[in-house]
Amino acid sequence: MPHPLDQPFREKTMIGENINQYKVLEEIGSGGMGVVYRALDTKLDRTVALKFLPPRLGLDKGEKARFIHEAKAVAALDQQNICSIFEINETPEGRMFMAMGFYEGQTLKDKIASGPLPLAEALDIASQIATGLDTAHKKGIIHRDIKSANIIITPEGVVKILDFGLAKLKGVTKLTTEGTTMGTVAYMSPEQATGEEVDQRGDIWSLGVVLYEMLTGQLPFKGEYEQSVMYAILHEEPQPVNACRSGIPPELEHMVEKTLSKKPRQRYQHIDELLVDLDCLREKTKGKISPSPIHRKFTARRALVLAGIFLAMTEKGRGKRGNTT
Repeated sequence: MPHPLDQPFREKTMIGENINQYKVLEEIGSGGMGVVYRALDTKLDRTVALKFLPPRLGLDKGEKARFIHEAKAVAALDQQNICSIFEINETPEGRMFMAMGFYEGQTLKDKIASGPLPLAEALDIASQIATGLDTAHKKGIIHRDIKSANIIITPEGVVKILDFGLAKLKGVTKLTTEGTTMGTVAYMSPEQATGEEVDQRGDIWSLGVVLYEMLTGQLPFKGEYEQSVMYAILHEEPQPVNACRSGIPPELEHMVEKTLSKKPRQRYQHIDELLVDLDCLREKTKGKISPSPIHRKFTARRALVLAGIFLAMTEKGRGKRGNTT
């Protein structure tokens, strides 16, 4: 049964229809920002995902132009952890849609439904999500709807961030009416929940919610109704991760707490700061927990930080030579 906070958008099915060069085969997902179908690109003979946006986004020419502008910016990112966008177009009736990469795999939400993830796997997935967001943020693009249902894990263990439909370029007019909230409530930062301006630290909060969810199997802020969840986000502290699951390293507990700080200035200010901490913890716990299936290339900044930590530890060790305990 769908969660009451994430009711799907309902519309007439398009299964069996031909939209431009695309043959619509089956519905594979739906949500507040539209319906997604698996389709065949008859020109290039490949399977794609077609996302049809709600009709309300196509009524205003200015909103349509801004959305296309943002979608083109996402399409130009070309990063392995971000879902590829092939085309932004519209039906003869004026219904907007995006043709995107179709990926086999399991959503992170479904994966978590079986219980908390192994520590190494949770760290790896969080690191890959952060890597994709780092690329987007450096281009001024904010996702604004990071949640476990928007993350696909391929059979090879590669993370794909889906649905940049709520993405926002810095300085570009909002797609929605000023003051309204977007995204799934349980993953919203306090500033997004109250309709304030959202920057990259909003995505960092949402990733913190996903990390908490992977480690504990539950959301940090819960409630039966949207209003009660929003109240918890704004006024309550989540149950500590270590209270839900034993064996969590203190460093990881601190990362979760920092990402979920209610004041943006108290969180990680940039996603690559979180990446450094994740990588340091993965190195520290290597051999103590199962190794990660994916090995990512370090960015220059993260590599320098890790190298500095290693040198500092080496110098400290040299100073202790000859001492016994």
